[in-house]
Amino acid sequence: MTRLAADPVDGLLLHVVGTRPNFVKAAPVIRALAEAGVAQRIIHTGQHYDEALSGIFFAELELPAPDLNLGVGSGTHARQTAALLVALEEAFEAVRPALVIDYGDVNSTLAAALVAAKLHLPQAHVEAGLRSFDMEMPEEVNRRVADALADLCFATSADAVDNLRREGVPAERIHLVGNSMIDSLEAARPRLDPAGARTAAGVAGGPYGVVTLHRPGNVDEPLRTRALVDGLAAAAAMVPLVFPVHPRGRVALEAAGLGDVPGLRMIEPLGYLTFLSLVAGSAVVVTDSGGVQEETTILGVPCLTVRPNTERPVTITHGTNRLIGPADLAAAVAGVLATARPVPARPPLWDGRAGQRIAAVLVGWLRDRVGRTAP
Repeated sequence: MTRLAADPVDGLLLHVVGTRPNFVKAAPVIRALAEAGVAQRIIHTGQHYDEALSGIFFAELELPAPDLNLGVGSGTHARQTAALLVALEEAFEAVRPALVIDYGDVNSTLAAALVAAKLHLPQAHVEAGLRSFDMEMPEEVNRRVADALADLCFATSADAVDNLRREGVPAERIHLVGNSMIDSLEAARPRLDPAGARTAAGVAGGPYGVVTLHRPGNVDEPLRTRALVDGLAAAAAMVPLVFPVHPRGRVALEAAGLGDVPGLRMIEPLGYLTFLSLVAGSAVVVTDSGGVQEETTILGVPCLTVRPNTERPVTITHGTNRLIGPADLAAAVAGVLATARPVPARPPLWDGRAGQRIAAVLVGWLRDRVGRTAP
């Protein structure tokens, strides 16, 4: 592990990112803070570590190279979080940042929040207040802890604000700013190439669907995984499906027979621009990803989320998303193919300027902090 230089900078903001969704959410914030002249550094925990899930995202999002890569890799929740706690404590103590900024709901988020709290460092949580109300989801545990410990909670939607208020988070800590993930999508739009992406994926003619499935509830339970594969097989008989397979679920999905499904093409994980291009040109998306629910909402692509709940209900009320079970998958795909493409209502503040709003709050917070500590 490369060490973070022990040269504390007054007013330094420290971003902690670890996975693809973190990079997408952080990029607009980092860019806006740079334009404001704020000192900042980036720690990449290495939770996503291969090129398709990490390196290419930094390049395509025009993110600065991380100042430190912890390289924790994969592992059980306990082992991964333990490694993160030790490494982040050393990194935070080296620079004693004015504020730690964590993103989303992954193990890197949880570890950053815990270490900052133990070291009495102020912290901000970007994407605060999202709730599935399902404590069997590891992400639900992570996001609740991060919000409880955050000095600044940046919420993407009004329902997230309501959740935070119900949990007793003081109003002065809550900021409704919109969705920085959509900032990245809007910035990427001119570079999207749906025709090129579909050709590269081998689905050049006619409609096609995109599949992403990786959550424990879908790929760690053999009976449910088998039911999912059966549903995908029935759907692939109606429309070709392209499945960029996340490393986390590949073994279980292949064991359930995914590789033998006619009409379904398994491919390696894709970079940010290629994946968005593939989704933008698709007729339907089948997913369990929170971020994909948001991206399809803005792209206007019908989204079938194979989960009993979602922490992003605004993608249903304002977007193109619908919750389904494995047994409903084939019928739901058939229904999408038989109806006109939905016209989503863009959620409030999902306008491509969330990063600027977050940066404005952070700059104001830094100024107030300097005023409080000045002699």
